[in-house]
Amino acid sequence: MQSEQGMGIQRAGVIGTGRIANRFMPEAGFADGIHVQAVYNPHLESAGRFAARWGLDACGDLTDLFRRVDLVYIASPHETHAAYIKAALEHGKHVLCEKPLALKGEQAKELFAYAERQNLVLFEGIKTAYCPGFGKILEIARSGSIGTIRYVEACFTKLEPGDSRELTDRMYGGSFTELGSYCLLPVIKLLGNGFEDVRFESIKAENGLDVFTKASFQYPGALATAICGLGVKAEGRLMISGTKGYATAEAPWWKTTDMKVHYENPLEVEKYSEPFLGDGLRYEIRAFADRVNEVEDRARGGMNLCGSYDACGSCKVCDSQRYGLTPEDSVALADIMGRFMETERLIQLESRA
Repeated sequence: MQSEQGMGIQRAGVIGTGRIANRFMPEAGFADGIHVQAVYNPHLESAGRFAARWGLDACGDLTDLFRRVDLVYIASPHETHAAYIKAALEHGKHVLCEKPLALKGEQAKELFAYAERQNLVLFEGIKTAYCPGFGKILEIARSGSIGTIRYVEACFTKLEPGDSRELTDRMYGGSFTELGSYCLLPVIKLLGNGFEDVRFESIKAENGLDVFTKASFQYPGALATAICGLGVKAEGRLMISGTKGYATAEAPWWKTTDMKVHYENPLEVEKYSEPFLGDGLRYEIRAFADRVNEVEDRARGGMNLCGSYDACGSCKVCDSQRYGLTPEDSVALADIMGRFMETERLIQLESRA
């Protein structure tokens, strides 16, 4: 893939014209080297309205979009993500896709494997994963200051109107598909994907969609709970418990700014603060842009990607993966999402390789 005039300016295309896509536009301006060029929606009228608002080219055909851009940002409905990712990769485009990247673990694994074979970047956009505050609380938890981690609890709830897409889409709506990725993020980053058991408990609306879900994980020597809701309000905090103390980020922890570390002595409290600028999408966009530039620099120098994206210790992209999302993290998130949909919602998902 060649960037615009070979000068390092990546022409970006947006797939989707909803709320997240509109938040993406001003945030993309904070990422050096990215110029948003075009937008695609299968309904050309919707693409036209979005394009007029943001000064873009409107596309009602995917092939037309791919001809105009070097990379794509996908912010379409959840169930369309995998198909759009595959199409973009087949056309040689780097991809930043909003969560959930896929709805089955095997599907996500295949997409990442295909991207790696093509020397293309595939990135899952969960803004919290890349913000400074979340990186800081992971650093604290991993430093050993609170001892061995034994329990992680994350809660994210918000109240949505009953006629919203999230509460009316009987196939792909509900609290866990909408918010679960956020709450699973600290669990996977701190405890990994080697859990022995996961159980889901949900409160469901009359249409069968979950308005409140608790996912409980059993790890060797540790437990974790991920709680999310769209129709029930709860204290939205992150707590990481260890053998020497515990760390907390209060609501809204997914926009992590202030953190505390508590010890046995209640008077012994350490406080930390990190910025969270704008809507937060700028952090994932910058990380994605850095990865793309790193990959293309290596390709020009005859170098390959870093194996299975393991840290090589020699570039800022690999260094950032300690706190951002790796492909292995995204595969684990998709696997848990698939388990939820199959066991709690009794939905058989079609394979979309």
